[in-house]
Amino acid sequence: MWNQLKTTILLASMAGLLMVIGSLLGGYNGIIVAFVISLLFNAFAYFFSDKMVLNLYKAKPLDRNQYDWIYSMVEDLAQKSNIPMPKMWLVKTPMANAFATGRNPKHASVAVTTGILDILTTEELRGVLAHELSHVINRDILVSSVAATMASAIGYVANMMQNMAFWSSSSNNNKESRPNPIALLFMAILMPIAASLIQLAISRSREYLADESGAHLSHDPLALASALEKLQNNVPYAHLRDNDSARATTAHMFIVNPFTGQSISALFSTHPPMKQRVERLRKINEQMLSDRLK
Repeated sequence: MWNQLKTTILLASMAGLLMVIGSLLGGYNGIIVAFVISLLFNAFAYFFSDKMVLNLYKAKPLDRNQYDWIYSMVEDLAQKSNIPMPKMWLVKTPMANAFATGRNPKHASVAVTTGILDILTTEELRGVLAHELSHVINRDILVSSVAATMASAIGYVANMMQNMAFWSSSSNNNKESRPNPIALLFMAILMPIAASLIQLAISRSREYLADESGAHLSHDPLALASALEKLQNNVPYAHLRDNDSARATTAHMFIVNPFTGQSISALFSTHPPMKQRVERLRKINEQMLSDRLK
């Protein structure tokens, strides 16, 4: 419940940032322009983000004949969750990871890499798949897409503010009638940073929620915890290049951060600290055992 409330507050804060920028640009009309830009960005992400991500990683449909055991696991989990069977995809890479995408449960896709199939046991993979299906159930894909596109919209509008600051400082028009260029420039720099921090906080909150939901769906929190530790330990050996800017915007979609670079602060991380994720899963397991004994 707290993670859901936290996400709502963070999304509202991001929307507020966009409206503030719009107001600074042009008062009420600026707010309308910012709102329209946000709608356009979100509409594009809603309908096309899944196709873009799958194409980016050259994902291919998971062969049912070869991986029927994976389909059986996902069908069982989907049935227990009362959601349609998602489309299954395979990304050929030694990087051990997985992600879910799609605008809603009816249009969901789950992708696994060849690397993850090489290092996880069946129980661990089931925990990972339960985690990814939880993203679908909790509409995390849509939430993350909205957050990402709103951050992009804020960056776009902030760039307009920078240009406006430049022209305001060089204009010979009446100084009293034009915006303060220093204030505009300050806000143009500050707002995108604030938006990025909010987006990252949303991503971390949804990962915690998917861990919790996935643990209950699979009924095996320890298997998911073990899988997370294995995937994290595998990152130094098989990962995305830290300078791969095209894929950097998709890092939040993976179950573990696919990059090796360590953030200066937890504030700048797309994922919660692995130690905390594992500790939470172990506490969930203890609680589940306690509930069974009652």
